[in-house]
Amino acid sequence: MFTINIFLRFALIAGSVIAGIILTIFFGFWYAFPLYLIALILFVGYLMIGTVQSASLLMQKQDIAGAKKRLALTFFPKLLFGPGRSAYYMLKGSFAMQEKDYNAANESFKESENSKYTSDNEKAMIYLQQANLAALKNNYRQAATLVKKAEELKVTESMIKDQIKQFKQALGKTGQMGMQNRMAMSQRGGTKQRRPKMR
Repeated sequence: MFTINIFLRFALIAGSVIAGIILTIFFGFWYAFPLYLIALILFVGYLMIGTVQSASLLMQKQDIAGAKKRLALTFFPKLLFGPGRSAYYMLKGSFAMQEKDYNAANESFKESENSKYTSDNEKAMIYLQQANLAALKNNYRQAATLVKKAEELKVTESMIKDQIKQFKQALGKTGQMGMQNRMAMSQRGGTKQRRPKMR
């Protein structure tokens, strides 16, 4: 998909408006109209797609700091077109996870989940991220519920399917370890002998 570099877009918007104003002053509005139209189209495009795609590309290149700065250049996330808005909050939640700001991450993932344009693959990734958050808080029951939700979706990407399977196995092992620890504690408590009272 063709995209314009965000800094070039900003420069073209500003340049078109400034040149349009100069033409309007000296020759009249209609001479400047094409420049105003170009600026408007570029600005509307920015409002609809933001910097999500370029931030995603930087993420793929493992440039996390660059991706975070680029995403921050989306100043009006609520105005993003559906899929872009969902992807924006997904990325924002991932950055918050890396910074261990789990409350902010959870809020962003919920924003992404609530988008009606979110595909099943994206929803599965969101559920897995939320399950990871729940597991970090030792809420394994909620984590298992979220993984089950992801499992019930029509996931088409094999990588996501593998992640669901691995997460489910990890939760199963965690549950078994928890059960073994509880049984061991109960056995120790059952065999503990009471000391006779001192007279």
